[in-house]
Amino acid sequence: MFVGFAMRTTSPLKFAVQHFWLMLSERGYIYSSKHEGWYSVSDETFYPPSAIHLALDPSTGRKFMASRETGKEVEWTSEVNYHFRLSSLRDRLLQWYADNPEFVQPSTRMQDVVQQVTAGLSDLSVSRPVERLSWGIPVPDDPSQTIYVWLDALINYLTKANYPFQIPGQEHAAGWPADLHVIGKDIVRFHCIYWPAFLLALDLPLPKQIMTHAHWTLGREKMSKSTGNVVNPFFALDRFGSDTMRYYLVRDGGVKDDSDYDNEYIIDRYRVLQNTFGNLVTRVVRGKGWNVRRAVESGQVDESARGQQHLQYLNNISSTVDHWMAQLQPGEALKSVLELVNQTNHYMQSSSPWTLAARTDEHGIPKTFYKPLRALKADPVIYLCAESIRICAILLQPVMPERMKHVLDLMGVDEGRRMFRDAVVGADREYGVPKVDVGRGRTGVVFPPLTSEF
Repeated sequence: MFVGFAMRTTSPLKFAVQHFWLMLSERGYIYSSKHEGWYSVSDETFYPPSAIHLALDPSTGRKFMASRETGKEVEWTSEVNYHFRLSSLRDRLLQWYADNPEFVQPSTRMQDVVQQVTAGLSDLSVSRPVERLSWGIPVPDDPSQTIYVWLDALINYLTKANYPFQIPGQEHAAGWPADLHVIGKDIVRFHCIYWPAFLLALDLPLPKQIMTHAHWTLGREKMSKSTGNVVNPFFALDRFGSDTMRYYLVRDGGVKDDSDYDNEYIIDRYRVLQNTFGNLVTRVVRGKGWNVRRAVESGQVDESARGQQHLQYLNNISSTVDHWMAQLQPGEALKSVLELVNQTNHYMQSSSPWTLAARTDEHGIPKTFYKPLRALKADPVIYLCAESIRICAILLQPVMPERMKHVLDLMGVDEGRRMFRDAVVGADREYGVPKVDVGRGRTGVVFPPLTSEF
């Protein structure tokens, strides 16, 4: 994974952007012409007539022209600037989409992109007069023009991968092409049409896939700074903690459709975790009458019908999670792990290991065999429950790293055995002795009460 922060107007980024421009110009993709069209100052882009409409400000009654895509106001602008021959790449783009049908996810947005390109492409304005845009990167050899901000911003993907790839034969050494771009649905056109076109023009490899996610709404309305309909993320983090917020955002966040944000939803989802996964961990780790370490060391699996059914579910969970992640559906992957938690609770409740280890049966009749033998009868059930907890905690680490570390510490799992490859039944036979105090009552619980539940 490559992580970096880039200032778009500084070297070497400035050098890379100007180099990219010169290569486009050398290949005949850049020309100067008068440009007229609808321009959005806030979106920093021109929109074709088909992408705008007459809008109404409900608070003032004022009518204005706005982008259909973002809702931002546009104004008619006429100026001389440089253009990119986007129209000449229509057929190559369509061929790329045909050869890579999963390039844009979800498929509905892939269809929208193909329809837009099929309908025809106009050449793209790729510079602004410096008096209108002074803070960007200047056009090489023409200081009167500033490079279109989306062009220089998109090139930063390449820059962080060491573009312009000065070492022949090592063009991919720094991580390009990207396996995946993750973007919001409001900038699909820039990333799924313009960006591939720029790269095709220079015969550079395209990113392998682009995930376009939906938006969060508030009160079923689009979030907007201008109307104050927004959520302060810092307040939310202070109130609920990063793990709780990550869990909620992944679980409820929409890829295809928008999701509505509500503090009550966060609290509700967290309480479910407390009552399911939290209680499961507590019952196994603090349970009387059995020994988790002994159960893990023996590795004996419950041979009953329900035990074998649960084992099958447990054997499939890693591949299920892997499938959903490959489909770019992290919320579904998360829900499949939570379903395993529910299945484990049901399995433990129906198997009643506390009854197997008890001194008397359900009718109060004393059991005749020794306590060590009684405890051994519970071990196969406890082993499957312990494995379920271990595997679920490993799979949930990307979403709730702090809380899952605590779970794995309670289970005594070595820090070197917490990878995806370890999320398999029987992959670890060394755990079972807690690395931290298991606590009593609310002390040491996996999901402590929220500091605020209103």
